[in-house]
Amino acid sequence: MARPCGAALQRHAAVAVLRTAAAAGDLSKGKALHARLITAAHFDVVLHNNLISFYAKCGRVGLARKVFDAMPFRNAVSGNLLMSAYASLGRHKDSLALLRVVDFDLNEYVLSAAVSATANVRSYDMGRQCHGYAVKAGLAEQRYVFNAVLYMYCQCAHMEDAAKVFENVSGFDAFAFNSMINGFLDRGLLDGSFGIVRKMTEEVEKWDYVSYVAVLGHCASMKDFVLGIQVHAQALKKRLELNVYVGSALVDMYGKCDHAHEANHAFEVLPEKNVVSWTAVMTAYNQNELYEDALQLFLDMEMEGVQPNEFTYAVVLNSCAGLAALRTGNTLGACTMKSGHWNHLLVSNGLLNMYSKSGSIEDAHRVFISMPFRDVVSWNLIITGYAHHGLAKEAMEAFHSMLSAAVVPSYVTFVGVLSACAQLGLVDEAFYYLNTMMKEVGITPGKEHYTCMVGLLCRVGRLDEAERFIVNNCIGTDVVAWRSLLSSCQVYKNYGLGHRVAEQILQLEPNDIGTYVLLSNMYAKANRWDGVVKVRKHMRERGVRKAPGVSWIHLGSDVHVFTSEEKVHPQMDQITEKLEELIDQIKTIGYIPNFAVVLHDIEDEQKEEHLMYHSEKLALAFGLIHTPKGATIHIMKNLRICDDCHVAIKLISVVTGRKIVVRDAVRFHCIEGGVCSCNDYW
Repeated sequence: MARPCGAALQRHAAVAVLRTAAAAGDLSKGKALHARLITAAHFDVVLHNNLISFYAKCGRVGLARKVFDAMPFRNAVSGNLLMSAYASLGRHKDSLALLRVVDFDLNEYVLSAAVSATANVRSYDMGRQCHGYAVKAGLAEQRYVFNAVLYMYCQCAHMEDAAKVFENVSGFDAFAFNSMINGFLDRGLLDGSFGIVRKMTEEVEKWDYVSYVAVLGHCASMKDFVLGIQVHAQALKKRLELNVYVGSALVDMYGKCDHAHEANHAFEVLPEKNVVSWTAVMTAYNQNELYEDALQLFLDMEMEGVQPNEFTYAVVLNSCAGLAALRTGNTLGACTMKSGHWNHLLVSNGLLNMYSKSGSIEDAHRVFISMPFRDVVSWNLIITGYAHHGLAKEAMEAFHSMLSAAVVPSYVTFVGVLSACAQLGLVDEAFYYLNTMMKEVGITPGKEHYTCMVGLLCRVGRLDEAERFIVNNCIGTDVVAWRSLLSSCQVYKNYGLGHRVAEQILQLEPNDIGTYVLLSNMYAKANRWDGVVKVRKHMRERGVRKAPGVSWIHLGSDVHVFTSEEKVHPQMDQITEKLEELIDQIKTIGYIPNFAVVLHDIEDEQKEEHLMYHSEKLALAFGLIHTPKGATIHIMKNLRICDDCHVAIKLISVVTGRKIVVRDAVRFHCIEGGVCSCNDYW
């Protein structure tokens, strides 16, 4: 057997030393060898390539580039090594720039690296050029190349091109299917992802953890619980449910399929939990309206020493919005400032949402104007926030500012705009937005928009037209629209139409408690106690019970809950004394108890006592006792505020000099100086 020559032995030894130095991260040893190699007679392409690899592994890609530029002769390995080095540092543009100085034939490895770089910088045109080169060079069906091409088209949002490649090449592996599924899901093309998932389950036996994450993402988007649990079963067989990425995907899937407790179980079995998995389970609870549980998980996460990211803060702020937990939301806002997450768009939108839904529209406005960047969600939140607080003019001003900023309105935008038009009585403008502007921006009106229009027509007293609008626009099965009309029939004392509308609603939802209450109120206001008795009889026969009025108020870290006519609070004596004092004060400035809202045929003295113990009055008295003079009082209520409480609270705001914000089941009532933001229509 022939012995290798001395030069070959020297090269072999040099390569071994460079690889050892690279593995140890010993930059000085490698540089010393590099200095010696420069004077060597046989400094060939192999040694150059190993030097590029050495510097790249030591994180000195600049030195690797100098070696590359100094090479008298390069091959495909040289280019692939340097492109991979750039890619590992996220310098994809530098990787693509190498293509301009290529003086060697591109193989499948260089091409796949180049195509992957175009995907990461979303350069569709350059990606197509690389794909074209691969086709001409006969490399398009090489596995590394077509996987990279598929990934590029998916990342560049050209799913039609990706589908053509997918259909025309056989033998795809799990990576290709993963790219296709994620590509369709990222664009909301659920029909496309459905076909790929079905094909994958039939043709691909070996799934990696990314495959499970992709398919579970599809199940979450489609709310396909059955397929989701089947995929979970397969993951259990391979013990992949313990993988933090698969586990987080399982949590997300169960959460979006409305199975929050299964989501929590998938989370609990994870041996290692990171911020992604914690955020996923918080999101699951938030999506299922288990807001307190989501906030408790946030505290648990902090106790475990896991630092929240911007997504975590967005979730918990939205949980605060669901609870109208202003104090907790303020604390979280301070945390975002301290951690540097305040200016992140997701967090700013979360703060905006929290303040809007917690009755602090002034703070929402402050957040909005301080945002360095706003997307369509930001604009929607401030527009709908203003509308829900009765600040219709401000909502319309925000909408016009949105258009001036060249932000294209969305479906939700027009819900807020039409709601504002309804409050202002802008009939012609609303029909313009509905019939013309929405069509111009490619939005098809939905039942939410039509319901706003019904509310507008009702507000201006055009009740018969509102009824025709419901029928003509095919929303006759929308109980919300009919209920809006029924409420207006009570306001305008059109009891004949009201009875007809009530019958229509009860045909659609025989157990709709709100309709029975409104119908009973109409009878009571007309002193038709026989009608009230008849309604109550129907309710008993159907087993329908009116939910008791419940109001709650935050004081410090505690929530105090009050139920109408219940006198179980530990401080009930103080509350009663305060209420009696307030009632006496507001009677001197014109308060007259509204007995029409009492649905019991009892003596007036009993009716007055019944009204005094409505839950919102109890909560207000408690708030006045325990908050400093001049502080705004925030009250939440599960039902619509009644006429008597509305009048009473307006007058109480006068005698106490307080701003009082009541969030009922319909809207915010921001009451100050005897005036409510709803303009006495709700």
